[in-house]
Amino acid sequence: MYDLAALEAAFAGSNFAGKLHFSALTGSTNTDALEAARAGAPDGSVYFADEQRAGRGRGDHGWHSAAGEGLYVSVLLRPALPAVRLPLLPLAAGLAAADAIHTASGLATDLRWPNDLLIGERKCGGILAESKIEGGAVAFAVVGIGINVHQRSFDPELATAATSLDMEARRHISRQALLIALLKSLEHETLGLLHPAADEAISARLERASTWLRGRNVQVHGPQACTGVTAGLDEHGFLRVDTADGRVTVQTGGIRAAKIG
Repeated sequence: MYDLAALEAAFAGSNFAGKLHFSALTGSTNTDALEAARAGAPDGSVYFADEQRAGRGRGDHGWHSAAGEGLYVSVLLRPALPAVRLPLLPLAAGLAAADAIHTASGLATDLRWPNDLLIGERKCGGILAESKIEGGAVAFAVVGIGINVHQRSFDPELATAATSLDMEARRHISRQALLIALLKSLEHETLGLLHPAADEAISARLERASTWLRGRNVQVHGPQACTGVTAGLDEHGFLRVDTADGRVTVQTGGIRAAKIG
């Protein structure tokens, strides 16, 4: 279980001070954060839980969230961003999560566009960003991050084989230390996102942090379904894929390794 007093002390003086909301059991931390956002909760409010009964991933996929095994956290942000730059937010969150995993465990994380956290070929976490747009600007955004920490077994039917930080590091990883590292890195990344040059900087950093963004044979699933070779990100954070019929700029959906031959 988390040491809530120590967490509050760790964030004294930060944007998260006095805004940590813990639940032993909840349906979904993203749902909690969305409801709070609509009720006027401030920027930097954090909702995290020991267990989720209805954890959600992107595309309404369920996220298994057993008690005490993973990090389940959602952060409410009210960034001064135009709506056109919103797609960069989950990418910045991915960079923050990778940094936090390395800080807490020493493990290197691969980022599979747009929202998967991988160690090798196995998925250890994911990101779900949900938002409200008003007048062409971001009224609020909720960034939900789930990371497998202590799990030792997974459903063999998962689309991508899964793993946990404990399994990969071969030692016990502190969820408390991971949460602290994650929020500090996320605060840094979201502040950087406000900089005018952030668009190109985040895309360039993500390409350096990911093996999936250039020269990878992929199958795109979603409304822009296609197969081709990844060709990097554009300035908005959208994925470019060179197909047999020409280049496609994928704005929504996800990718998997394409079967060759």
